[in-house]
Amino acid sequence: MDEPRPELKADTDEQQEKPDFDELAPPNEVVSGGRTRDDFFDAVLGLDSPATASEVADLAGHGVDAAREYLEWFERMGIVTQVAESPAMYERNQEYLNWRRVQRLRDQYTDDELLEFLKDAAARDEAFEAEFDVESPDAVAIAEQAAETNRSIEAVWRDVSEWQTTRRRISLLERALQADSDGTASQRTVA
Repeated sequence: MDEPRPELKADTDEQQEKPDFDELAPPNEVVSGGRTRDDFFDAVLGLDSPATASEVADLAGHGVDAAREYLEWFERMGIVTQVAESPAMYERNQEYLNWRRVQRLRDQYTDDELLEFLKDAAARDEAFEAEFDVESPDAVAIAEQAAETNRSIEAVWRDVSEWQTTRRRISLLERALQADSDGTASQRTVA
């Protein structure tokens, strides 16, 4: 094997220098756990109120320019809605997320399974109505209910939250049973 040309050889001083590993970025900063799109999607799903691109970037752990690009793309997809222009503020589009959940329910379960889930959720809803003696979880005065039933406010709040979740579940299940895979109403009836 021939020796490399002199200009391709390292100087002996360069050979002696060792990298300063303390100056390198830690591996956990260089390699992130997920894809950037997923980081932004998770950040958007966590929004409880309108947020700027900078706030979404902080939640996702990425730069503001990337946040702007993904938010614009998510808006075109219907995942978020821009609610203000200066500064641009976005909120998640709950209707899109509900539609997506309905599609997943239809893909994962048969109509008979969905009907069974709906029956269970309806029975749970009726039990909550009887327990609280009101027609809606929104009608429960949590502190008053806690005092009347000698329960903690946290326990009553937890039950009311479960009731709200049950109502949302019923709505999604009904939509899954009423919609064809293309999102249009079908001839199905809920018994």
